[in-house]
Amino acid sequence: MIKFFLMVNKQGQTRLSRYYEHVEINKRTMLEAEVIKNCLSRSKDECSFIEYKDFKLVYRQYAALFIVVGIDQTENEMAVYELIHNFVEVLDKYFSRVSELDVSFLVSEIHLL
Repeated sequence: MIKFFLMVNKQGQTRLSRYYEHVEINKRTMLEAEVIKNCLSRSKDECSFIEYKDFKLVYRQYAALFIVVGIDQTENEMAVYELIHNFVEVLDKYFSRVSELDVSFLVSEIHLL
């Protein structure tokens, strides 16, 4: 099961976050900071799967954006890795070349719905 979905830039700023189970706001901030630090500190040669606390992190980097998905221990990492790629392909089709600015637009559109 997916626990959360994050999009962050190389500076570590969260551009989009979605939680699929309740997490208090102050805990979200700490969780995001730790997750971002773990993902951004890894080299490109390292695996995109990280064991973290009681769940796994699956992440992919696309230009200046990192997409991080927190999943439980039973979820298939490769399936989530492909899910991230499919999500980015959809964004690329919609925006023609997805950028951090497009993500900000997407967030504002989601809030209007």
